Amino acid sequence: MTAVAEPTNDTSQIPAPEGSVTITVKILRFNPEIDNEPHWESYDVPALPTDRVLNLLMNIKSYADGTLSFRRSCAHGICGSDAMQINGINRLACKVLVKDLLAKEGKQTTVTVAPIKGLPTMKDLYVDMEPFFEAFRAVKPYLIAYGNEPTGERYQSAADRERFDDTTKCILCACCTSSCPVYWADGSYFGPAAIVNAHRFIFDSRDEAAEERLDILNDTEGVWRCRTTFNCTDACPRGIQVTKAIQEVKRALLFKRT
Repeated sequence: MTAVAEPTNDTSQIPAPEGSVTITVKILRFNPEIDNEPHWESYDVPALPTDRVLNLLMNIKSYADGTLSFRRSCAHGICGSDAMQINGINRLACKVLVKDLLAKEGKQTTVTVAPIKGLPTMKDLYVDMEPFFEAFRAVKPYLIAYGNEPTGERYQSAADRERFDDTTKCILCACCTSSCPVYWADGSYFGPAAIVNAHRFIFDSRDEAAEERLDILNDTEGVWRCRTTFNCTDACPRGIQVTKAIQEVKRALLFKRT
């Protein structure tokens, strides 16, 4: 059987700054209006070592193919919009530098870009995030306190704040959840990000609904589905110890204490 060559698109209009090198960017494209299934397309893009993958995608969209679709917003690793698979690993496109992807010994560099797994692809690199946010909302990711409202602030010691500091860093990018094999296999699993955000309030000394959240996560699709593969921890662009947080929620369930 004769192999079919991947289409290479015209990128001659992309500016090539001094010191740039040409990188082949392979993107998994999918347009539900015309495609039956996803397919790869290649773009030869001039790039500086200090460019980020997001810069390459924006140049492709601006100068070569305006139909390319992806999410991005702040471009500083805070909004979490541009999560995607870069060379098979879940990353934020705005945080991955070209210099860290360059092939050794002057060989041609190829960078593959695909949508994150486990969520329906709507077009090209952006996915339907609603299942992800549905799980997030289900764990009640907000402070719940009963009784009369205080006349001032709800004070908390530095030690109590430190207890859940790590899980406050989540930016809801879905890198962790979409790196989880259990989530790929069965989208009904709450997923790491939802558990991380539950952890943030379960261990908050000002909150009074820890038992409610623990009951929610004690469901068959809750924390017990975790297989401790550490994919989530490796994928997190904020460095959150996701697997550790999930284990702490498991222990809280086992010993009924927070």
